Amino acid sequence: MNWTPTILRIRDISIKMHITFLLLLAFEAWIWSTHGVTGIAFGIGLTVLLFTCVILHELGHALVARALGIPVREILLLPIGGIAYLTKTPKTPRDELLIAIAGPLVNVVIALCLLPFVGTSSSIVDFPGPESAPTVNLLLTGLYSANIMLVLFNLLPAFPLDGGRILRAALAMVISERNATTYATVIGQGVAVVIGTISVMSGQIFLAITALFIFFSAGSERGETRARSLLVTRRVGDAYNHMALSLSPADRTSRVVDLILTSYQPDFAVMQGNTILGIVTRAHVLEALATEPVDQYVAAIMNRDFVRVPHTMTLDEVRMTIAAASDEVAAVFNGKEYLGLVSLVDIDEALAVIDYVDRNKSLTA
Repeated sequence: MNWTPTILRIRDISIKMHITFLLLLAFEAWIWSTHGVTGIAFGIGLTVLLFTCVILHELGHALVARALGIPVREILLLPIGGIAYLTKTPKTPRDELLIAIAGPLVNVVIALCLLPFVGTSSSIVDFPGPESAPTVNLLLTGLYSANIMLVLFNLLPAFPLDGGRILRAALAMVISERNATTYATVIGQGVAVVIGTISVMSGQIFLAITALFIFFSAGSERGETRARSLLVTRRVGDAYNHMALSLSPADRTSRVVDLILTSYQPDFAVMQGNTILGIVTRAHVLEALATEPVDQYVAAIMNRDFVRVPHTMTLDEVRMTIAAASDEVAAVFNGKEYLGLVSLVDIDEALAVIDYVDRNKSLTA
């Protein structure tokens, strides 16, 4: 089952919605059902319009990222908000600052556009509840308040919120990115603890779940930054499998199964002389056996449109390139000469070794 179907495509950016978002729509319809069919329509409509603002917020990030040469693969809508997935890490703190601040600025613009319809007397936290009768004015007031709250909430200094990225970018202008991330994530986790404590004491379960998400995301960001800082120190030309077994187009899936079992190698280049024709992975073989359990030629199941990377790329760049292609393995080249394969698993193993060596250096320094 596809848990994140694409609901919209803007240029080459896929807008995806996690299936649990439907639970939020159902919940809003239920709490507004006291006003009958009109209330149900109001609850669903308000939620859809609110998340349209979230999409515009994420598109703000995406457009600035693209202007800076960073493609955006997709935007994912979750019940707690949206996430824009960049295919590359911003090159400089300034780039990260510009990308991070673009989202809240979009919500500021939306709020300013709604202001003439709601009046200056409206409270910024005047979000409608089912105790109010559904009206157009209530809808506009709710959207205005929601956009103001989105700005204020997103500017909290906590990952993965924009405020956390702004804080990290500001710190990285004067200290290393790794140290900036450490400080920013520790501050972010502290903010998450405060939010979580207040939300639990006040019975705000949804906010408590959001605080948990922020807390663990901050820790994940710290680990990801450490991984990047280590992987940029090694070239893929030094890390691919020099002793990998390969296949010919005339080999069959039974031979691949034997090699997987005896060599523990999961990925194989299909070669014709010194030319790579495609790549066969363990997943390709299992899928082929599940759909058509016959001993096929590997030429029929191999991936011909595989990722190609130069041997001079860093392991971090290769990891990002493979992930952007939604793949698991890439072919390494020195010019036109094929050298070998490298997978995300290989990079993870290399990271473990590099991290071990780095930590031991720190202990013995």
